[in-house]
Amino acid sequence: MANRLMVAIIDYESGNLFSVKRACENAGLRPVITSDVSVIMDSNAVILPGVGAFEDAMDNLGKLDLITPINEFIETGKLFMGICLGMQLLMTESEEFGNHKGLNIIKGNVIRFPSNNSDDNKIKVPQVGWNQIFRPSTNEDCWDKSPLKDIKNGEFMYFVHSYYPQPEDTEVVLSTTTYEETKFCSSILWNNVFATQYHPEKSAIEGIRIYRNFALMIKNKG
Repeated sequence: MANRLMVAIIDYESGNLFSVKRACENAGLRPVITSDVSVIMDSNAVILPGVGAFEDAMDNLGKLDLITPINEFIETGKLFMGICLGMQLLMTESEEFGNHKGLNIIKGNVIRFPSNNSDDNKIKVPQVGWNQIFRPSTNEDCWDKSPLKDIKNGEFMYFVHSYYPQPEDTEVVLSTTTYEETKFCSSILWNNVFATQYHPEKSAIEGIRIYRNFALMIKNKG
């Protein structure tokens, strides 16, 4: 265990921390759930999980003085993963319960699924359950250079969300998913930042494969 690479799972009172921790252990990593800045900065990689409301999450990150350390960690070039709300927090702002500023690491907004489809039938929101992820036609090559390596195009992942990120730069979109009539960005890859709207830790064998690929990328980073 002592020789395993350490990954900090940021604890800001908004995350499904223990399922992420178990997935990391399964992938051969040494996960530490923490809000200690020194531990975060000394880690080989960082994961920002998250469930709940965007505004509350940003407030908690601010109260724990974690906003600057997150930015500084990403600037080191070490690998960083965001999951679900943790992915949304990377964006410029969210429209959830009003307009709220995010970390602004990825330019773009977080928007809500529409309430009705084009036939004016009510859409079930949030999306809860399994849905497919697809390679975007404009950015296919990045898939095999990311933790999605060896994940088949069209693989099912587990989602729970009412809002989704809409990056300004389509080049950061690693995968897309369609819910009802809305095609949205379900994974992002930008430099050393990888993020998913779905929960890999809840996505059975292929989800754990993502964690194992992430672990291999951390090791290859040195």
